[in-house]
Amino acid sequence: MPDIWGIAAIFAKLTLYFGVVGSTGLVIILAAFPNLVLPLCRRIKAKAVVLAGLAIFAAVFGFMLRGAALTGGADGMTDPEMLGLLWQTPVGDVLVYRVVGVAILIAGMFIPRFGTWVSLAGGTIALWSFAKIGHVPDLQQTGIRLLLLLHLLGIAFWIGILGPLRNLSRLPEHLDDAALLGHRFGQAAAVIVPVLILAGLLMAWLLLGDLRALLSTGYGQTLLIKLVLVGAMLILAAANKLRFVPAMQAGDSKAAQHLARSIEIETAVILVVLAATATLTSVQTLPN
Repeated sequence: MPDIWGIAAIFAKLTLYFGVVGSTGLVIILAAFPNLVLPLCRRIKAKAVVLAGLAIFAAVFGFMLRGAALTGGADGMTDPEMLGLLWQTPVGDVLVYRVVGVAILIAGMFIPRFGTWVSLAGGTIALWSFAKIGHVPDLQQTGIRLLLLLHLLGIAFWIGILGPLRNLSRLPEHLDDAALLGHRFGQAAAVIVPVLILAGLLMAWLLLGDLRALLSTGYGQTLLIKLVLVGAMLILAAANKLRFVPAMQAGDSKAAQHLARSIEIETAVILVVLAATATLTSVQTLPN
C-alpha cells in the first residue's frame, strides 16, 4: 500500500494528466474542426487555459512531492538543497518540458490566426514529457517513446471531443453541427481506436515482457483494470456512433440528450482510467 506521499503523488499525477491531456485535446479539436465548434470557440479556449493552468500547478506540486518523498517529511517540499538535487536529474528536465510546453499552449490561445497551432506545438511538448520519465524510458528505445506520444495524442483527441460534442448536443439550434461533429469524430475514431489499442498492447507487452504478468503482478493487475475500463469506453463510443449520432442526423433532438448523458458517463470512466494510469506510473513497479 502506498504511504501518504504515494497517495499524494497519485492525485498530483491524475491532476497533471487531466490538465495536460484535456487542454491539448481541446486544442486538437479547435485545429481539426474549427468551423463545427465555432459557436463554442471562446468557451473551449477558456477551458483549455484553465486546464493548462491546472497542469502547471500539478507539475510543480508533483516535483515538490518528490522532495517530500525523499526526506519523508513535508519540509522536503521546500528544502532548497533537496529540490536543487532533483532539479539536476531527469525529474527537473521533465518539469521544464511540462511548464514550457503548457505555457506555450496558454500563450497560443491569445494569438490570433495561427495561435491554435502554436498551442498544439506546446501541448505536444508537454505530452512528450511523459515519454521522458517513468517506465517507458527504461526501455531506452526512441521508437517506443514516439509510440507513447502517438498514443497520448490519440487519447487527447478522444478526450478533447467529449466536452464540445456534449455542449453542442445540448443546444437545439446547433443540432446539425453536433450531429456532423459526432459523425466526423466517428470517422476519425475508426482509425484512431485500432491504433490506440495496438499501441497500448504493444507497450504493455514490452513493459511486462510476459503477458502472464497481467494476472500475477500488482502492476499487471492494475493495467488489466485499465484495459477493462477502456473496453467499456469503446462500448459507449460505439453506442454513440451507431445509435445516437445517426438519429441526430435525422433530426431527433431526444437522441442528442441521450448522447450528452452517454458522454457524461464516458467522461467518468475516463477519469477512472486516468486514475489507474496515475497509479501505474506513480506507485506500482514493473515485474522483474
